[in-house]
Amino acid sequence: MSNFLGSHAINMDAKGRLAIPARVREELQEECGGRIVLTANADEERCLLLYPEPVFESVRTQVLALPNMNKKARRLQRLIIGHATQLELDSAGRILVPPTLRSYARLEKKLMLIGQGKKLELWSEERWFAFLDEDDDDDEMPPEMEALSL
Repeated sequence: MSNFLGSHAINMDAKGRLAIPARVREELQEECGGRIVLTANADEERCLLLYPEPVFESVRTQVLALPNMNKKARRLQRLIIGHATQLELDSAGRILVPPTLRSYARLEKKLMLIGQGKKLELWSEERWFAFLDEDDDDDEMPPEMEALSL
């Protein structure tokens, strides 16, 4: 099972292609033969989520099991399933990000690929650093974080 860690500054060309960093590419090749699913993140952060194909199948099953008569569940289904795009790394370890997903996440040339354990997040570099600078004092800390010692 994947254990994607770290952050990687990468570039996207004018056609929407980006090269997956070698360390991540090797792990994707080993786990899923380079077959991935790229989809929209379902919150206000507007980044993209990159899953190895087998991991996404588990996510897809959970999302589709939600009650589609519930407005919030239906929105989540529309974002995650409706934007899901199956991709395969080419021989150079690149993927082509579809225009709809580039637009959704406001991706331009400079990007950040962020490891999140079983998945990766793809951010606009500008939005990533703005996110890091945000003051989130208004959010309540979950009890699980109060006991966390790093």
